[in-house]
Amino acid sequence: MSKATKTPNKTHKQDTRLAHSGRDPSCHHGFVNTPIYRGSTVLYPSMACLEANAQDYSYGRLGTPTVEALQTTLAELEGGDATLLTPSGLSAVSAALLAFASAGDHILVSDSVYRPTRRFCDNVLKRLGVSTSYYDPLIGGDIAKLLTDKTRVVFTESPGSQTFEVQDIPAIAEAAHARDAVVIMDNTWATPLYFKPFAHGVDVSIQAATKYIVGHADAMLGAITTTKETTSAVARVHDELGLCPGPEDVFLALRGLRSLSVRLERHQKSGLELAEWLAARPEVARVLHPGLASDPGHALWKSDFAGASGLFSIVLKPYGRQALAGMLDDLQLFGMGYSWGGYESLIIPFDPSSYRSATIWQEDGPGLRLHVGLEDIDDLKADLDAGFGRLAAGA
Repeated sequence: MSKATKTPNKTHKQDTRLAHSGRDPSCHHGFVNTPIYRGSTVLYPSMACLEANAQDYSYGRLGTPTVEALQTTLAELEGGDATLLTPSGLSAVSAALLAFASAGDHILVSDSVYRPTRRFCDNVLKRLGVSTSYYDPLIGGDIAKLLTDKTRVVFTESPGSQTFEVQDIPAIAEAAHARDAVVIMDNTWATPLYFKPFAHGVDVSIQAATKYIVGHADAMLGAITTTKETTSAVARVHDELGLCPGPEDVFLALRGLRSLSVRLERHQKSGLELAEWLAARPEVARVLHPGLASDPGHALWKSDFAGASGLFSIVLKPYGRQALAGMLDDLQLFGMGYSWGGYESLIIPFDPSSYRSATIWQEDGPGLRLHVGLEDIDDLKADLDAGFGRLAAGA
């Protein structure tokens, strides 16, 4: 057995804790990484031990050393009491909402929320007797006017999906807590490194760990991090729904997590440089990136966030579908796909006008969401430059 490794403590900086938290090589014959534990059955040494459930692990669905390593690290990084893993980001969203909303209850959800979250609210929660109202993501403290005696949850996502509105989370949380509502936040864009949800009044934080946590586009995973006051409610629903992620996915997330800081630095740097380059392009009407000084949400982002990721959007000047297809179809480095957060650059067209209900999306040109990966920034600019040439030729 190897010598025990000292675990990081609160005096260590974030990057040090990112590299060391959740690891104990002394428990695994000196191997640096916690191995993949695959299994369902866990044996007890005696009937007395089984009856008392007097051991760390009881059944594969309820946790393994691999799962515990990632949960411990994420809870520590995000500043929460506990983290529970799920098979996807959407399953983390649904479990968190089901933990607090019951038949007859009302929830408030940002109008710029991830669209599958909206579908879950409009379909599943509606069938269960929970009503959903959507609110302007820029409402801030005025959300107090929308809270009722039946409002149990205020769901936030900042910046907003596709359109990147920055929400005033502390103001929203203060208003919600005054009416005993729980504040849930989708914190996938900023990750635990660039936004500390619990320091800003959030009660439950959600990560689509599929994205930057995994970081390599090769696993599906969700995470729910809680405060001491909310842990038991989420843990109960998590258990009752039978949620458990695949062991390989958890291991890949642990591996990706160790390099999260250096990857995010590159995503941020390249993303900001490309956003500024795009803002100067004649084909672009506006850039939606809170890290730009020109963005309406920049002041809030600068106040509350420690950085930006590589995901943002642009709105083009008016171009037809055929011209846009000519631009996108022949891009060499920007793939078209519905995820993000990996090492690769991605681009998709979007138009939220058909499903927004509290706000109006009214732009003359098409929207494009970009994820800036880890490729050379000059190569990415050249790829888009060629695409803009095709766009103009097809107009």
